[in-house]
Amino acid sequence: MTDAPLVIGTAGHVDHGKTSLVKALTGVDLDRLPEEKERGITISLGFTPLTLPSGRVAGLVDVPGHERLVRTMIAGASGMDAVMLCVSAVEGVMPQTREHLDVLGLLGVKTGLVVLTMADLVDPELLELAAEEARDQVKGSFLQDAPVLPVSSVTGQGLDALRAALDAIMPPPRPLDRAFRLPVDRAFARRGFGTVVTGTVWAGRLTDGTEVEILPGGRRVRVRGIQVHGKARAEALPGARTALNLAGVEVEEVGRGSWVVAPGAVPAARVVDASYHHLPDAPAWEGEAHVLVLHGTREVDARMVRLDGEGVEAGADALVQLRLAEVLPCLPGDPFVVRLASPSRTVGGGRVIDPWSAVARRSKAVEALPILRRLAAGDLDAWLTRAGAGGMPEADLQARTGGLRGVRLGERRFEAAVLDAHRASLLAALDAAHGAAPLTPAVNRKSLRTGTLLALGEREFLALIDQEVARGTILADSRGVRRPGFAPTLNPAQAAWRETALAALREARWEGTEKLRELAPDPQYDALLHLLKDRGEAEQVGDRLWGREALDELATAVRAWFQSHDRLDPAAFKELTGLSRRSAIPLLEWLDAKGVTRRVGDERVRA
Repeated sequence: MTDAPLVIGTAGHVDHGKTSLVKALTGVDLDRLPEEKERGITISLGFTPLTLPSGRVAGLVDVPGHERLVRTMIAGASGMDAVMLCVSAVEGVMPQTREHLDVLGLLGVKTGLVVLTMADLVDPELLELAAEEARDQVKGSFLQDAPVLPVSSVTGQGLDALRAALDAIMPPPRPLDRAFRLPVDRAFARRGFGTVVTGTVWAGRLTDGTEVEILPGGRRVRVRGIQVHGKARAEALPGARTALNLAGVEVEEVGRGSWVVAPGAVPAARVVDASYHHLPDAPAWEGEAHVLVLHGTREVDARMVRLDGEGVEAGADALVQLRLAEVLPCLPGDPFVVRLASPSRTVGGGRVIDPWSAVARRSKAVEALPILRRLAAGDLDAWLTRAGAGGMPEADLQARTGGLRGVRLGERRFEAAVLDAHRASLLAALDAAHGAAPLTPAVNRKSLRTGTLLALGEREFLALIDQEVARGTILADSRGVRRPGFAPTLNPAQAAWRETALAALREARWEGTEKLRELAPDPQYDALLHLLKDRGEAEQVGDRLWGREALDELATAVRAWFQSHDRLDPAAFKELTGLSRRSAIPLLEWLDAKGVTRRVGDERVRA
């Protein structure tokens, strides 16, 4: 026995015994509406559990077979793991048999059985002919190798073999690590409980008491009860037929076509890039097609535009853009079906590639085609290629791919080649800055954010610098950044200026000077002066410049003063240094800042 969830659906032409088969298997008559009883056909979706021989409980979905109810059939089929394609042994393959088979293929159903119903109404020879016709019909489809099982809902013929065959179906696991999603196929109010919605969980895990989001609309509500096959559960898992009791929402707000999802995990798309297959018997179309898009249990009007050509021929595959009249909550990889409203028929379907897309102009569409083809082929790295120089936030990449890839920088992810290009641009910008300002010992980080580096956010740009510092291609300190091995180099004229400037500062001694520019003129005065300060050979104190030697001598003299004195007032300081008050006050404050002295009132004490 396995606990793997299994949802099995019926499909096939009207009056081919789908609902009778469900009743024979489960004892439950899913035709409950008065109109269904009166007309003898299924109108709405029906759901019931089916206990298989191993004890495994499967969810059984009964869909209508009438041509006018194909939309309802698609809503039910969207959650199926496997199908029982019902073909009457009396009538054989009929139009809705073929259309339902097309729909199931477009929706990505991978396995199932062909069930020849009403086997008790024909002789063995006709039964074999009907089986042969059914095998011919499913050639080339996912049911090509499926067993064809004759059954009778009246006599019980073949039902045990059918149950055993259903029990042997092992669908691939649905993703647990993705965001929770449930397309609503029914909503009703239950006295004492409030609003209840049902559906098949597409992905993710939901625990009781969790907050969920209702799409469209974005309403957030709390789950206050979960049932699977009519029994209370603490959680809902992918593939399970599930009922959710939702707090704080009216039944009118969450009918068929709504989605219950993890908050913020699913975009409400209005423009969707997609891969599309046009059915072989569908009419070709030129230009822009006005269609109905059916996805999950939702149906939306749309304009469909081909991106990689003009129009679509019968049986062709294409890349298309769906421009939707209403929002369609969807994620990459989701299947959808396309129908015409008039005449009403299924013409094709496909898979969502990008539900975050924008309306594609012809020139831009052509440029995007290589990346779209990669995405359609399952190349998830193409998301980072599409993100380009700005990269993609990790949360967005998680939503698109179900995981993380590429290279992390700040809070975003980048394609490795893009990050390599950013590194090269950064180093080139730093080299250029050194070339433009050869006397500047370090470059301000933010000044390097130019050109293609402007595509980076500030956090990512600074993270790029940090990465290069860690790699050893950049050195950083409090002054800024520089390339290893770079140091300001003075030419002979600049070296002569330095000697003149230092001599002027030595001569000024404790008085300092405001006239260094006049005493040592040079076209690059500001850069040269900055270099002196950076090297510690000169320091700005107040509005004057002092040489390092003079400041060191001053600090030594003041420390010596405190060998025989407890306090130093401004008058004593002026007497000690011979300075005027204008020069003395800035130097006293400098001594405080350097930790030589500490001010107490108007006096200084030893620090």
